[in-house]
Amino acid sequence: MSTFWKELMSKLGVKINASTAYHPQSDGQTERVNQCLETYLRCMTGERPKEWCDWLHLAEWWYNTSYHSTILVTPYQALYGQPPPINVPYVAGDSVVAEVDRSLQHREAALKMLKFHMKRAQDRMKVQADKKRREREFQVGDWVFLKLQPYRQQTVVSRGCQKLAPKWFGPFAVLSKVGKVAYRLQLPEGSRVHPVFHVSQLKKRVGTDKVQSDLPVVDPDGSISKEPCRIIDRRLGRRGNRAVTEVLVEWSNSFPKDSTWEVLHLLKQRYPQFDT
Repeated sequence: MSTFWKELMSKLGVKINASTAYHPQSDGQTERVNQCLETYLRCMTGERPKEWCDWLHLAEWWYNTSYHSTILVTPYQALYGQPPPINVPYVAGDSVVAEVDRSLQHREAALKMLKFHMKRAQDRMKVQADKKRREREFQVGDWVFLKLQPYRQQTVVSRGCQKLAPKWFGPFAVLSKVGKVAYRLQLPEGSRVHPVFHVSQLKKRVGTDKVQSDLPVVDPDGSISKEPCRIIDRRLGRRGNRAVTEVLVEWSNSFPKDSTWEVLHLLKQRYPQFDT
């Protein structure tokens, strides 16, 4: 079969890009098409698992007549230069040929079953997704807190409990609404963070308490830039079987309560310019 296929393709001038299973890097487009066709055909396998091959032509028609965001047209229109014809539902009894009438009725029944299963799957996914969604809406001029988790959880500062570390900055004023679920905020000058955020990263300010208002300084790679400011306290600790000197360090671009205990000689190695 491999020899026949290679010879046939060479005579037709088609270049074969052989790929292995579950390796989309070899031929990503073909692997993606196969995933789409499998998803489409999987909707009927529960009811009629042995008849999927009889409706493979419908799956091919569905894919070729679906709009592709990459080429901005359907594959059918890209090949033939015109939009695909509209699929007119068949009414039982329209054909005088019994075999044609039976075949088309069978096709309409399969299409109805496919739409039912796809609609049920979509509703099930929507129910699970809506459990974590909250309806939020802000007005221009509202003050909101901003969640910047990637800029807070860094390996530069060793915290005892990362999950309980502060994650919210602000408050910042809402300048405008972008689309249906995004807002533009008035960030501090010199901020290197894009000012448009999804509504899930915002929460409305309640009360008058303030938290960190200045965004952390980041380097070109996006990592937070922190330097030790001063030593608050010292103590004698133990690492393994030896005693070491530990210091309570206050860091720049951070809260005072984010001060951490560091081993003195390791701190000197990381920041030799810091006067301890």
